Amino acid sequence: MNRHYTQLRNGVQMPWIGLGVWTPEREDATEAIKQALEIGYRSIDTASAYENEKQVGRVVAESGIPREDIFITTKVANGDQGYDSTLHAFESSMEKLQLDYLDLYLIHWPVEGKSLDTWRALEHLYKQKRVRAIGVSNFQINDLEGLLSVAEVVPMVNQIEFHPHLTHLELRAFCKQHQIQMEAWSPMMKGQLSGNETLENIANKHGKTVAQVILRWDIQSGFVTIPKSFNATRLLENISIFDFTLTEEEMSSIDLLNKNEKLPKPDMSKFRSRS
Repeated sequence: MNRHYTQLRNGVQMPWIGLGVWTPEREDATEAIKQALEIGYRSIDTASAYENEKQVGRVVAESGIPREDIFITTKVANGDQGYDSTLHAFESSMEKLQLDYLDLYLIHWPVEGKSLDTWRALEHLYKQKRVRAIGVSNFQINDLEGLLSVAEVVPMVNQIEFHPHLTHLELRAFCKQHQIQMEAWSPMMKGQLSGNETLENIANKHGKTVAQVILRWDIQSGFVTIPKSFNATRLLENISIFDFTLTEEEMSSIDLLNKNEKLPKPDMSKFRSRS
């Protein structure tokens, strides 16, 4: 298998690293997506709530890269959850993305009383081959247990906040048991880890940046990672992580940085329906 890809439980290959395009300021992501594809990114992670699916679709359509070579993820917004409304939201996203099929569709956040019906809709889309893989985002063990108790299709991915201060050991073990691929959002903890002495020492040893060390740690921990950057230099740095390997000792020293520390919870109003 290509070392730049992991294989999901249904055989679909997913790039280990992709470009996350969420920004609280709703910046235009067009140029960043264009630059990312030009330098070799083949995975783009967006969501209905990010309000930039049209930007992703436009750049991908104009890139000249074969559709099958680009892995595109989007997510159903909280306000669109429910069976029929999810199916409607999916069609809206596909129109904006200008796609005939989607590579990965996620439930953006667990919503009590709605997520199980939302999952039924994702299963329907998967069985209809409109989506190559389906999964969830921000689901903890209790959320996954509730879903698995009724699911016909086990989620292939769980995308969560993951960084050296939040390592989710129990959740990781649960997902590994059920062959659910973990995926990291905010892997750099929004820049809050840049001055960490342990990470700096490891970075200096390998001639890499702290960001590159964290992203390499993600992958060696079994996590797909989707760092967000709209800076051309950092875009290239972030993807240049396949030419070195962290030792077991280095991996363990990063694991020990865990504080179970989460970033402030996003304003949930940003994750309502944007259709």
